[in-house]
Amino acid sequence: MSRRKPHTRCPNCFLKIEHCLCVEIVKHKKSINVQTHIHVLMHHREYKLPTNTSRLASLLMPNCLIHLRGLPDNELLLDQVIPDLSQAILLYPCESSRELNQEFCVALKRPVVLIVPDGSWRQASKVAIRENYLKDIPRVHLPKTLPSRYFLRREPKDNGLATFEAIARTLGILESLEVQQKLENVFDEFVSRSLNSRGNSGPRSKLS
Repeated sequence: MSRRKPHTRCPNCFLKIEHCLCVEIVKHKKSINVQTHIHVLMHHREYKLPTNTSRLASLLMPNCLIHLRGLPDNELLLDQVIPDLSQAILLYPCESSRELNQEFCVALKRPVVLIVPDGSWRQASKVAIRENYLKDIPRVHLPKTLPSRYFLRREPKDNGLATFEAIARTLGILESLEVQQKLENVFDEFVSRSLNSRGNSGPRSKLS
């Protein structure tokens, strides 16, 4: 019996070629302008997963950089990458984290440096413990809002969000709701195409 030929994936967006999103990414990134500097701490095992969403964020926003963590013999020294950690906040819900709202944002230095863990819930939850350079950075969490629209993975927490969704909603507070909406429209298309590539129907695209 012959084996099924593996699907070819786009080396940029990691979707199957027939569902590639790159044309839409190029088209819509021109209208998405943010001042916030975003640094994603991605667990190295996430990098090649087609369901990873922080890659999409980096393709849409030049200010969004991905740093791989957890690689053997390759310690991530973020303080050498970010010029001024005094402007940084860590998106990391915990007992000591503060809700990210307009009142909190007033006191933030601009442009804000947003640090976002990325990986499975287990991988992301250990970032603040294992990365010593994060110990003095304020932790923040998002206000409770609409549930996730990410249907590609099973979320272990009821209020869990995909990394891209968390970034978009954070920018909705730090930047504008218009920026958030533009990002979420592209995200919905990413989810839709990913589901269609599996033979499932996804959410209706809002892109035009």
